[in-house]
Amino acid sequence: MDLPFQPPVAPMEAKHVEALPEGDGWHYEPKWDGFRALVFRDGDDVYLSSRGELPFARYFPELVDAARTLKQARYVLDGEIVLFTPDGRALSFDGLQQRIHPAASRVARLAKETPASFIAFDLLALGDRDLRKEPFAKRRPELERVMAKARPPLHLSPNTEDRAVAEGWLEHFDVAGLDGVVAKHAGSTYRSGEREMRKVKRLRTADCVVIGWRWAKDQRGVAVGSLLLGMYSPDGELWQVGFTSGFTAQARRDLVAKLEPHRSGPAVDVPNTPEYRSRWNADKDLSFEPLRPELVCEVAFDQVTSGRIRHGARFVRWRPDKQPEQCTADQLDRSTGTDLRGVLTPP
Repeated sequence: MDLPFQPPVAPMEAKHVEALPEGDGWHYEPKWDGFRALVFRDGDDVYLSSRGELPFARYFPELVDAARTLKQARYVLDGEIVLFTPDGRALSFDGLQQRIHPAASRVARLAKETPASFIAFDLLALGDRDLRKEPFAKRRPELERVMAKARPPLHLSPNTEDRAVAEGWLEHFDVAGLDGVVAKHAGSTYRSGEREMRKVKRLRTADCVVIGWRWAKDQRGVAVGSLLLGMYSPDGELWQVGFTSGFTAQARRDLVAKLEPHRSGPAVDVPNTPEYRSRWNADKDLSFEPLRPELVCEVAFDQVTSGRIRHGARFVRWRPDKQPEQCTADQLDRSTGTDLRGVLTPP
C-alpha cells in the first residue's frame, strides 16, 4: 500500500481513571463497545487491522466496501467496529463476536443479515502525510473533513470539549453499547500501543447470590480466589451470571470462614455453569465449591453479553438485608427509547 506507513499498527490505548480529567485542552468522546480497528486505504486496496494487529477485512466485507466510498482515496482511520441491534437502541457485542467465523459462506451471509458499522474517532494518515506526530487538536478537524460526506455504515464519533456534556453521557447515556467516556488532550500525539488517552467507565451495580467459590491458585483450603455469582431467571431457575475476584490477601483468607458454613457439598462439575470449562485452556481446573443460595453480595460491573457479566465484577459489599430471591436477572437488562444511531448524526 502506498501510505506513509504500512499495516499493521498497534492502536493507541487508554488508561483507566476514576474521574474525567479537568482543565483546558481536554476533548471527550463516548466509549463504544465493539472491536477496535484501524482502516488502511490506498485506492481500492483496503486493510482492516484489529487491536491485536491481526487482519480483520475478511470478516467485515461490507466495511471494506464502505471504506472505498470516502472521497479521500488514501488514509488511515482509527475507530471501533460495532453492530447495532435492529431497532438501533443498543450495540450487540454478542452478535459482533459471531461475525468472526472461519467459513467464508457464513461470513458473507452474516454481512447481509447483521451488517457492522465503523465509528471513526482518529485520523493517523492522509495522502502522503503521517499525522501521528500532529497534536489531536489538528488531527480531529482533519478527521471531520474526511468523514464529512460519510454515510452509514461509516460514522464519525461525537466529540466535545464541554466536560459537563461528557458527564451527562456518563450519567444519562444508559444504553447498551456506550459504557463510558474517553478523554484525549488537544496536545497529545498518537502514540501506538501506549496508554495516552484516559477512560472513565460507567459502572452499574447489582445484587447477586453467591453460588460457589474457587480456591486461590496453590492455596486450596487456605484462601478463596473468586466468588461465583448467580441470579434467578424469570422461571425461577438460578443461573451463574459471572464472578468476582480481586480481594486482598487477608480478605481471601477471611472468606474461607465466612463461606464454609454455607457449603452445600464437595467440589462439583455443573454442566450449565459456563465458568466450569475454559474455552482457551482445556486443562485448566475450573471446578468450584458449591454453596447453598443464602449469601447475597453487591457487585459493580460494566458490560453484559448474552445474559452474563462479561468481565470480572468488582465486589462492593455483603447484603445481609437482601433476600436471595430478590436477585433477579432483570437487573442486567438495559433498555432505552433512543435510537443510538441518532447520537452519531451531526447536528
